[in-house]
Amino acid sequence: MPKTKTAFFCNNCGYESAKWLGKCPACSEWNTFVEEVIDRGTDTTSTWKNYHNTVNAKDAKILSLGEINTTEEERIFTKDLEINRVLGGGIVPGSIVLVAGEPGIGKSTLFLQTALQIDKIVTLYISGEESAQQIKMRADRLNIQNENFYLLTETVTQTIFKEIKKLRPNLVIVDSVQTLHSEVIDASPGSVSQIRECAAEFQRFAKETNTPVFLIGHITKDGNIAGPKILEHMVDTVLQFEGDRHYAYRILRTLKNRFGSTAELGIYEMNSQGMRAVNNPSEILITQKEDYLSGSAIAASMEGMRPLLIEVQALVTQSVYGTPQRTNSGFDLRRLQLLLAVLEKRGGFLFGMKDVFVNIAGGLKVEDPSIDLAVISALLSSYEDVPLPQQICFAGEVGLNGEIRAVNRIEQRIAEAEKLGFEKIIVSKYNKKGLNAKSANIEVVALGKVEELYSYLF
Repeated sequence: MPKTKTAFFCNNCGYESAKWLGKCPACSEWNTFVEEVIDRGTDTTSTWKNYHNTVNAKDAKILSLGEINTTEEERIFTKDLEINRVLGGGIVPGSIVLVAGEPGIGKSTLFLQTALQIDKIVTLYISGEESAQQIKMRADRLNIQNENFYLLTETVTQTIFKEIKKLRPNLVIVDSVQTLHSEVIDASPGSVSQIRECAAEFQRFAKETNTPVFLIGHITKDGNIAGPKILEHMVDTVLQFEGDRHYAYRILRTLKNRFGSTAELGIYEMNSQGMRAVNNPSEILITQKEDYLSGSAIAASMEGMRPLLIEVQALVTQSVYGTPQRTNSGFDLRRLQLLLAVLEKRGGFLFGMKDVFVNIAGGLKVEDPSIDLAVISALLSSYEDVPLPQQICFAGEVGLNGEIRAVNRIEQRIAEAEKLGFEKIIVSKYNKKGLNAKSANIEVVALGKVEELYSYLF
């Protein structure tokens, strides 16, 4: 009898070892190694390599650098402008895209909707989680008709590739990669070796047939993509679909992209008809702002290449307990502590016995340092209990010395504030150099220090 080959894999990062280890040498996690069968010694099953000769596969040959055509490959454009943006201008033929997000966030809904909207090419939607009836009911709710959309409910990759050979689709969507099962590997679906083998088979299929593949994946309780870390290295693009399920808004963020920028993101609103792309999120994020309430400021931030106006809320109260609280939502807690220290040191404000709460309205998580100025303005407004003027917004980073530092793409921020009807925008005086403020119908106020900001506002 042929000898069965086994190996030990780390459940956290996918590190392979010939024997069991207590601590993973790659990710330093303890007690994460499990034994899995990698080869039974027989080759009775077949994978994608057995079918690739029957489909229009690319012929590999050696090319000199001068023989390579530098013209951009024609992309597949979807009717969803947000997906086109995060992918760098459309779907690249032959690319493999991994999409991850929390359960119930709307991954399946978004890509079923996207597949139904692309009516000019043949699309195959492979589902290993839901039945055909469930997907049909969801498609009926979306109310989109497409004669070139085909559905396959199967988890065994060998059967999937037999069906692909018959249909020859132009786009393949797999929901989800953790449910796939390859008969070459004797392990349960979702295990490290199964995810790696199934993803590798679809990668070979995508590259050899020039067919784009979307792999929908799960995340762990820590927020990382489930499966081995090599899964993210194998694919061309990694998209993270995030947002609080209790809020209506979702963000599709690019974590890795070999064909475009990783600074892009798309914003969606979930409703009864599916996912609606939000083309102008600034209007939505600041429409619920009440008049004449202290502790609220508008920040002109940038998410990728897109200017975004968001509302920053702050609440400063007298501490009842011995240790003051520092609570935040959507903003870095260490950054908040840094800004409070700057206000105490450079401005003389006593936050040491105050409870401080900061919230980014709409459930967004913002990492742009240009919202520092808005956070400080909201803190000072709540500290003095004086509301800020309604038609004013802020764009500036705050340094440890209390200086207001310049931020990038200031012209786009000013243009977005002007478009939404703001009358003033406060920026760093170092941004004023080379800025043609006369052409804008908004007053640009340039300040240099936090003390000047307090004197100007209060």
